[in-house]
Amino acid sequence: MKNKLSFMVITLSLCFNIALFGVEKNKEFKIPYEKYVLSNGMNVILHVDKSNPIAAVYVVYHVGSAREVQGKTGFAHLFEHLRFNESQDIPQGQWFKKLQTAGATSVNGSTNTDRTNYFEVVPKNAVEMALWMESDRMGFLLSKVNQETFVTQQNVVQNEKRQGDNRPYSQSQYISTKLMYPATHPYGHTVIGDLEDLAAASLQDVLDFHAKYYAPSNATLIVAGDIDVAQTKKWIEKYFAEIKSGPALQPLPKMGVTLNETVRAYCEDNLANAPRLTMEFPTVEDYNKDAYALDFFGRIFARGNNSPLYKVIVEEKKLALSVSARHSSSEITGTFDISVTALPNIKLSDVEVTVKEAFQRFEKDGFTDKDVERQKAGIEYGFYRQSGSVLNKARLLGDYNIFNGSPDFMTTDFNNRMSVTKDDIWRVYNKYIKNQNYLITSIVPKGKADLAASNSKLWVVQEESIDKQGTKKKETVASKYEPIPSKIDRTKEPVKGPDPVVTLPKIWKDKTANGIPVFGIKKSQIPLVEFSIILKGGMLLDNPDLIGVGSLTARLMNQGTKSKTPVELDEAMQDLGANINISGGKESILITGSCLSSKLDETFALAKEMLYEPRWDEKEFTLAKRQTIEGLKRTETSPTSIAQSVFSKLVYGTNNILFNEAAGTIKSVEKIKLTDLKNYYDHYFAPSVAKISIVGDITQEKAVSLFNGLKDWKTKDVKIPEVSSITSAKPGIYFVDVPNAKQSQVFVGHSGPSFIDPDYYKAVVINYKLGGDFNGILNMILREKKSFTYGARSGFTGAAYVGQFLASTAVQSNSTFETTQIIRDEIKKYTEGIAKEDLDQVKSTLLKSNSGKFETLQQLNEMLGPIVTYNFPFDYIKKREAIVQKMTPEEHAKLSQKLIHPDKLIYLIVGDKATQFEKLKELGLGDPILLDKDGKPVTK
Repeated sequence: MKNKLSFMVITLSLCFNIALFGVEKNKEFKIPYEKYVLSNGMNVILHVDKSNPIAAVYVVYHVGSAREVQGKTGFAHLFEHLRFNESQDIPQGQWFKKLQTAGATSVNGSTNTDRTNYFEVVPKNAVEMALWMESDRMGFLLSKVNQETFVTQQNVVQNEKRQGDNRPYSQSQYISTKLMYPATHPYGHTVIGDLEDLAAASLQDVLDFHAKYYAPSNATLIVAGDIDVAQTKKWIEKYFAEIKSGPALQPLPKMGVTLNETVRAYCEDNLANAPRLTMEFPTVEDYNKDAYALDFFGRIFARGNNSPLYKVIVEEKKLALSVSARHSSSEITGTFDISVTALPNIKLSDVEVTVKEAFQRFEKDGFTDKDVERQKAGIEYGFYRQSGSVLNKARLLGDYNIFNGSPDFMTTDFNNRMSVTKDDIWRVYNKYIKNQNYLITSIVPKGKADLAASNSKLWVVQEESIDKQGTKKKETVASKYEPIPSKIDRTKEPVKGPDPVVTLPKIWKDKTANGIPVFGIKKSQIPLVEFSIILKGGMLLDNPDLIGVGSLTARLMNQGTKSKTPVELDEAMQDLGANINISGGKESILITGSCLSSKLDETFALAKEMLYEPRWDEKEFTLAKRQTIEGLKRTETSPTSIAQSVFSKLVYGTNNILFNEAAGTIKSVEKIKLTDLKNYYDHYFAPSVAKISIVGDITQEKAVSLFNGLKDWKTKDVKIPEVSSITSAKPGIYFVDVPNAKQSQVFVGHSGPSFIDPDYYKAVVINYKLGGDFNGILNMILREKKSFTYGARSGFTGAAYVGQFLASTAVQSNSTFETTQIIRDEIKKYTEGIAKEDLDQVKSTLLKSNSGKFETLQQLNEMLGPIVTYNFPFDYIKKREAIVQKMTPEEHAKLSQKLIHPDKLIYLIVGDKATQFEKLKELGLGDPILLDKDGKPVTK
């Protein structure tokens, strides 16, 4: 007898007309959907999109860190981790493996203050399997949660927090959270929680939290993509309807805060080399009418060269090189945040005074209706862009539903943004910003308390003891839950149907009247276009003594044209709701543009003007040069950036130009003059080294006609210099000291094949099981077994020249020795070969995931990249599939031995020398060699 389906059906269609200033009228944007509610209270939303043979399964629970209580913080995020482990019918370690073997392209989850989501994008034949798995962790998880799993994820989350803390300015958010809100306020702690609370949490605490909040009655399930609606409903009924509803939950009331006085705090940061000021004003919750106007105020006050904050602080007072201001709102309240990272040794009291001067400038100069409408043009583009994938559409439908009761609120939200007026902006400025109290936080370099804003109180950061990291708790409670009964046999994994046929996007090739190759893919589901003009050369054309010229040339070309000041150029882009950017890389200069298809002609004309007519303004050059130097200085205090830079030097040697970053070094950029940029442009910007790609809502004929606008571009003979051979450092262990670091960066590897080497893709395949995804050997040991890290990966990277093989991770400091030992041993073992079962899983993952790799404009650009840049054949994807299909365990082992060399490995540790250096001598890799942050040996 068939079960009666227990739901009420409500069919709705979400759509609205867009009619904006400077925007084509009567454009229609819609996400059709069907919504119904199961008998247990779970909301279900279905959306059909047949453009690709994939579907997104998205489950969002209306619970985040705001539901936690003082002393028990971080639970919502901790449970996000636990729910990727074992459930009653999904064995330990199988969550990612099952989905990725089925061809999933996105498998993850996230937590914020107010919601937790879980999602996967799978081939359409795996939708039932994804629903089975999501239902198992919704209703059948607690019988399998145990102390061992709990402690492992407890330590993983602590390492995630350490990874975040091991960056300059990382304490800013923590301090502001503690000082803006009372301890009992739902937002009075960070989402990730306090280390002490995470360490002290018991399994029972977390189980109680789950029982209260992770029920179907507190969830919305969205399935979006290539689905059969009737069949999908049956699956949802089968797997979810029997799950018991949870307790009735009352929504949190809106809980705005009031500061009775301006609160001032400062913190000394071991990793910062320049002071940073943040000012935060209490405001209102998301979707409040005032929240929309505050968002517009932030854009007008701080975004762009013509904004008051930028003009006063950056251009006139020269106290900083960049500024930001934005309204940050959540479900129950919000803040308006201003952030200024000042130049080294600038007093933040001066910055605070200057921010107030910017407020006065805003009041004096005001703004126009046109300034408001410019922001709306960008919002239209943003709404289309965020609907470019089935996953993003699922997010939109689900999140609007849990926070506003219906996906229809998307229309209201959009219209509310479009309805903001000048009067609204003035009103919220006077109400929430002008003469109001605020929280001001100063983050200053260690030992430079004098740079903090006046009258600030010291916030002492509680230092974690390295020796106590990862201490295992004694068991507080055993898993005492009996198996949870079900009406169906949940142990049987659903049988997947035939793999969907993947049709590769149709690529066309043409050329302009002056011979520039043009490549394109038409995709008309949304009215957007993205184009790129690629100029071969980049850093390779720099004088070795002046590395950074190409990058700085590209950067300066964004700052106005002969006929447009930087302000006028910025406004012209905003009028179009378009983005145009010129950037310099190691092997090319890239001019990119993205816009509504209706604005393509004007957007390309603007990009052409930027390409043909650089402004070469001495004032803007000085600013761009200074911004580059300060950016490079900041990387000197980031352990991750230090590791990346030093490792490149060890692999390539300092006689090979590839060891450099395209931006150059502080020393090289300091020597660059404006005439160097002009010479670079005059000699190397030419159609002879150019190629063009374009994807989106445009035909081949239209594209070629458009790019024929470059037919008068003067040709030049450009020769790319030969790249010298590399001289890698001797195999062994190298160490860079970051005193008192709570994590160590561990980089292990050597040189590898270039991207155009016939073995390159084979290298990608053979590495996959070692460290190519979450289920890689290194991650499963270092994260899931040892809980030393938030993640560990390995892989091959390459371009036109020699690449790298690199295994890397960031681990708690006291596990540095064991981590390095494990990576060494696992790499050596890996070259001996892997089991056929493991290879079969790799092959399944790589082949089946192609169903979801050609959906968005970004993915289409990535697909075109090798064809445009390296002359790959149009069918290179099929050729790669053949490589995977034919690979045997014997060939895998042979290739591993050819491409991975345990005896040539370079080991680099960036961490706390005082506690970690001496122990590394026991690895048998020779005595560690101490290097400075530039990669040069430290002499004793």
